[in-house]
Amino acid sequence: MKILNKHALASFVLLAAAGLLAPAVAAAGEPQLDQAVQQGKDLFSHATFGGNGKVCESCHLAGGTKPGQLPNGKAIPSLNNAAAIFPRFNPKANKVVTLGEQVRNCVAKALQGNPPEYGSAELNAIVSYLTFLAQGKPVDMGGKPQ
Repeated sequence: MKILNKHALASFVLLAAAGLLAPAVAAAGEPQLDQAVQQGKDLFSHATFGGNGKVCESCHLAGGTKPGQLPNGKAIPSLNNAAAIFPRFNPKANKVVTLGEQVRNCVAKALQGNPPEYGSAELNAIVSYLTFLAQGKPVDMGGKPQ
């Protein structure tokens, strides 16, 4: 993967923030990290995890960068700041959940699939991709999705 200089990266970020680019992997300068982010993006868009045929992007549109919709029609925010607002308290579960735990919950419930194991390359890749989406967002543990 080609590494972008600071000016090219800044232009890319501005275009992406304006919604003019589909989510793509910007070079982080570390090939292994770039590979994990790309794998996470691919899993987000294509992996059913052995479930009901849906993928993450079925509800979280445009790779999670646009507001989405649950199967029941309820609107949901983008995932642009998801990595910046976790961990967070989940009142339904009455506990604090991490981003990885939330991904596993979505796979199990919404996709009716087999969630990737804690510490697995798949879960790490999806969390890496969501963290990539949140680059530059202020950390706001427990904050509101945007």
